[in-house]
Amino acid sequence: MRKQGDGMAEENRVFLDEEAFASYSTVKALCAVEVLASEGKAELFFREDSGNIRKEEIPFSPFILLEKAELAKKCFPDGSYTLKELEGAGVYSFQAFFSSFDAYESALKKLKQVTSFSPGSTGGPYKVCSDLVQQALITNRMRLFSGMTFPQVKRLQFDIETLCDPAYDFPNAKRKEDEIIIITLSDSTGFEKVLSSAESDEKTLLEEFVKVINELDPDIIEGHNICRFDFPYIEERAKLHKVKLALGRNGSLLKHRASRFSVAERQIAYTRYDIYGRHVVDTLHLLQFYDAVNRNLDSFNLKYAAKHFGIASPDRTYIAGENITEAWYEKREELLKYALDDVRETRGISSLLSPSYFYQAQLIPLSYQNCIVRGNATRIDGFLAAEYLVQGHALPAPERGRAFAGALTSAERTGVFENVDHCDVRSLYPSVILAKALCPVRDTLKVFPRELARLRSFRLKAKDAAKNAGTNAEKEHYNALQKTFKILINSFYGYLGFEQGFLNDFAMAEEVTATGRNILSGMENILTEANCSIIEMDTDGIYFVRDANTSIEDISSLLKEGLPPGIEVDFDESYKAMFCYKSKNYALLSSSGEVSIAGAALKSRGLEAFQRQYMQEIIRCLLEKQPEKADKIHEEYCRKISSHSISFRELAKSETLADSPEAYKRKLAEGNSRRSAAYELALASGKDYRQGDQISFYITGTKKKVSVVENSKLLSDAKEDVRDENTLYYLDKLEELRKKFAPFLSEENEVKPCKNCEGELSLF
Repeated sequence: MRKQGDGMAEENRVFLDEEAFASYSTVKALCAVEVLASEGKAELFFREDSGNIRKEEIPFSPFILLEKAELAKKCFPDGSYTLKELEGAGVYSFQAFFSSFDAYESALKKLKQVTSFSPGSTGGPYKVCSDLVQQALITNRMRLFSGMTFPQVKRLQFDIETLCDPAYDFPNAKRKEDEIIIITLSDSTGFEKVLSSAESDEKTLLEEFVKVINELDPDIIEGHNICRFDFPYIEERAKLHKVKLALGRNGSLLKHRASRFSVAERQIAYTRYDIYGRHVVDTLHLLQFYDAVNRNLDSFNLKYAAKHFGIASPDRTYIAGENITEAWYEKREELLKYALDDVRETRGISSLLSPSYFYQAQLIPLSYQNCIVRGNATRIDGFLAAEYLVQGHALPAPERGRAFAGALTSAERTGVFENVDHCDVRSLYPSVILAKALCPVRDTLKVFPRELARLRSFRLKAKDAAKNAGTNAEKEHYNALQKTFKILINSFYGYLGFEQGFLNDFAMAEEVTATGRNILSGMENILTEANCSIIEMDTDGIYFVRDANTSIEDISSLLKEGLPPGIEVDFDESYKAMFCYKSKNYALLSSSGEVSIAGAALKSRGLEAFQRQYMQEIIRCLLEKQPEKADKIHEEYCRKISSHSISFRELAKSETLADSPEAYKRKLAEGNSRRSAAYELALASGKDYRQGDQISFYITGTKKKVSVVENSKLLSDAKEDVRDENTLYYLDKLEELRKKFAPFLSEENEVKPCKNCEGELSLF
């Protein structure tokens, strides 16, 4: 079936000039590249104007960069290579091309043996790009999606629903009875299909899933949390039924391997999935990268994100995860609608957050999937290296790293402030680099400043488009686009301090941050002299309160006059109020009444649900100048906890078993692990918990300070008629939150401690 008019029409707009980066590629409409290493060729997939896929094979020779020609003679005596001498004074001045993948692999082994440097090491006499697709894109001067707009690429989304044994909190594919019952699919053309086992069995359902994907022939397969849940689940069930997941464009099977990526300061381990001739995108990852910039998501849950971005349909069907099995038997039609809404929202989130990566793939010689999960500095290194190699120039060796002073951040004041403005420098560090005409000392081709200027221009156009957007969906799209490119161009500065970057330059990085600090300090002085009160400064922006007689236009003129040439200041939304807790931890109240919270101290996802909700309510009281409500809120939460009227789910924590319970036991015995409540509960339950299962538990006992491991209980074992949660423990958590907010309330409106928090309560 096809469904139009479901809020996804924004997908069909042309967002950018399709020729903006055409100079990076000699081919158009390239949707995928696969290297057939053993055959010495690469297979290319093109999306034609008709919508059909055209295939083409080209020769491919993997290469290694060498410091000296003598190294090739010493390590490759069989002569199965061609040596190209590169121009310039760079260290890696020879490019050795190999006639076969076997010869390439043999060469790498010999180089490691002779030089004692592994292929991934820095400082060695050879350098290798281990991604063969990246090599093919560089050598043949190709980029994915060149000449295409985002709506022209074909994207397919899918989602699954499963049964769950009532004895467990979460379905597990290894349990025979926890079968897949629904698979919903949609694509960017408006196609939608619901597959269910209502009229067939699970094996037939999986076979139909494979058939539909191959018939639709998408370039990109998307889903929410598919790397952690949907694909692993489908793999396990397909193995049970001996169904081949032949999803590749050459009939090959779905493949997976352990991998990881970085989001801000965190390393995230995940299972990477690869499909021949296609790209795999997990919208959960897109949300994580989005939040690393915006810091305004309270959850990465699909339903929450759909509401946050305004793409949830008003008549959207909602069913709690723990009620899926019951709904299959009691409310099947409602469950089928729910499943279809899931896949629609996945499509909507992707349509908002994917385009920035799509356009990056037109610039950077990486697969689309790698454009998303590779680190910014790694992407830029590949981008710049490609420009050097295309021009036949040798690559310099990276310089050794050293420490240097970073950005200026400070919370000048804490508390609640009304009528707050925010200004920031347009792309501060890139602006400093371009305004001062800075260039890495070893960048003889000057590609660093040239490409930075092009990308900065692109980002500013997207930012202006966001300001002039006619709809919320369009505004969200352009904001996602410009903010992702903001990360990319700001990463040019970060790249200067990237120890593996062949054009890194720590002295230049130091000069850039010093100039940035001076600019922000200069802005602070200008605002202070204009009788503005500074609240918070962070890297490139300032939150402040204006004098009543000073307009934004006045401030803008003063900043324009007082700042160096090439430095432009933007004024974002003015906020009705701001709550500043400490540096980088604050909440804003928009003119429309929306509250956005930033900083782990105010919205940590490690807190129980009742704590997050409590903080949100208290913060809104502060922002809306209704502090007298805070005491009533606290009293109500204390009452709910003391009277056992709060739900067990609001009190519970949920953890996913990264190892099997048996592996946990082994590590514990070896002294390589600490005791964990989740694992101890799994072991003591007598149930067949496995790696990947989710454990939800709450705390029992009669004292507020108890061992969590010794006083935890499975949420699935909770009984409403026997309320055995540790009331004092949870009241104490509430008391800690009360103390956190107490300094921001007047003595008149101070939240009073709960009278039950000091003693011990009878729970029965």
